[in-house]
Amino acid sequence: MTRMKAWQTLAPGAPMQLCEVDIPIPGPGEALVQVAAAGLNFADLLMNEGRYQVRHTLPVTGGLELSGSLVALGPGHAETGGPAIGARVAALVSKGGFAEYAVAPAAALVELPEGMDFATAAGFQIAWGTSHLALAGKAMLRAGETLFVTGAAGGVGLTAVAIGHLLGARVIASVRGAEKAAIARAAGADKVIDSDAPDLKDRLRALGGIDVTYDTVGGPGFDAAMRATRPGGRMLAIGFAGGEVPQVPLNQLLVRNITVIGFWYGGYSDFAPGELAASLRQLFAWWQEGRIHPLISQQLPFTQLEAGLETIRSRQATGKLVLLTTPG
Repeated sequence: MTRMKAWQTLAPGAPMQLCEVDIPIPGPGEALVQVAAAGLNFADLLMNEGRYQVRHTLPVTGGLELSGSLVALGPGHAETGGPAIGARVAALVSKGGFAEYAVAPAAALVELPEGMDFATAAGFQIAWGTSHLALAGKAMLRAGETLFVTGAAGGVGLTAVAIGHLLGARVIASVRGAEKAAIARAAGADKVIDSDAPDLKDRLRALGGIDVTYDTVGGPGFDAAMRATRPGGRMLAIGFAGGEVPQVPLNQLLVRNITVIGFWYGGYSDFAPGELAASLRQLFAWWQEGRIHPLISQQLPFTQLEAGLETIRSRQATGKLVLLTTPG
């Protein structure tokens, strides 16, 4: 078999199309994975619209995180030190996950722990890896500090709540609606506030202020959180799901010694891939110990990708959505 099915963007912003294309051939330093499942992310919407940090020539197959079986290694690659052919693996890729086969950097492959299914693995990397590296690494969140998480019921926000709780922080979660509030509390949030309520700054100050903000939404909420941040606090800019990039007043950062930290998980594959692998191994160990519990809210048949992306676009997602390519 030399052909496969893949979801491709043919024109910026147009719905993805299920196409038949050639199975990719792995080059030096690459591996071919038979995809079992792929995670859906807000970044997939940005890539489809031509607004993602990395621009690809069209047509392009979407999908940034996947799991499946290793079927081939590129030429010149010594099959030592990494997963063997046939191993169950997870991989972060720059594109290509929404397909029956995908090429991934061989160094990016991480073998799945025993008992982890493909759907869990596919939804694990970006959501949990982003929060772990951002909170434990970049912001250096400490036990006893207060963490504020925006968009806390989404796939990435929930992992920030859980990891913040695991690291010993007091977690304040911002969500929309009672159902999402219950989900955030179950993940470890100590306090939950409604994202639509007015006077966010005053509400955060009334709760004692915050040390670290984990912001996936952007917009005016970023400014409100900054003004409720204690001196020496850190603000993580994770994404702008609300569609508005905040304008940061530098004078506020200066006089209150606040640090704003930009964080893009995908960029680590270029400048610090070893940190990605170490983080994922730690997360897999916590999963095996039963200390973290990934929430896969929906497993979609391969033909239902566009429905899943619309759920993310309309901000209706709670937990992680995963596209199933083959049973696993």
